[in-house]
Amino acid sequence: MTGEKTSMRILFQGDSVTEADRDKNNPDDLGPGYALTASNRIREMRPDMEFTFFNRGISGNRAVDLYHRFQKDFLDLKPDLVTILVGVNDSMHRTNDVYRFSSNDSFRYYYESILKELKSRNIKIVMLEPFCLPNPDLHSFRFDLIPKIDIVRTLASEYADRFVLLDGPLFQDALENGLHHLTNDGVHPNAAGRVWLGEKVAEAVLSVLR
Repeated sequence: MTGEKTSMRILFQGDSVTEADRDKNNPDDLGPGYALTASNRIREMRPDMEFTFFNRGISGNRAVDLYHRFQKDFLDLKPDLVTILVGVNDSMHRTNDVYRFSSNDSFRYYYESILKELKSRNIKIVMLEPFCLPNPDLHSFRFDLIPKIDIVRTLASEYADRFVLLDGPLFQDALENGLHHLTNDGVHPNAAGRVWLGEKVAEAVLSVLR
């Protein structure tokens, strides 16, 4: 006799890379981005488990925005595991002369506050490294993003159950193996990039479930 399946609630959280044009009027819509690919792969690899997936990525969000919607878009969903990808918008606004960029100290404070709260509730954490592929139009933006990537790596070493290194080795490996068209602007994955990223996220989540 087989018992009931173990249930798992998984939340994909972040900015436009996570949102991926999801229908925000439909709370169950994952959108066509990496969250969809990841959820399909996770279900495929763990048929013994029952999953509920949520996508609450919002375009333009920074760490402070995730912090301010922490109750509604994190805790109220009662996730067992959360994936987080944030940081690009904490730098991107600076290059556009918009005064909504985040200082490194502010970015660290809000991101770490989220991680501490998740950890205190025994919620599993998969952190994704913010990334920017080579693009001449993004040089000044990348200059500001590098220290924030370092902050994310430091926080991941303390809080993450798994950390996906996206800015460096994984993308470089993909480029060296001919996957040159993962993104059209250096930041937002295109169709191929969404599948590629979703597979990496699924691998990280599955490793936590094991």
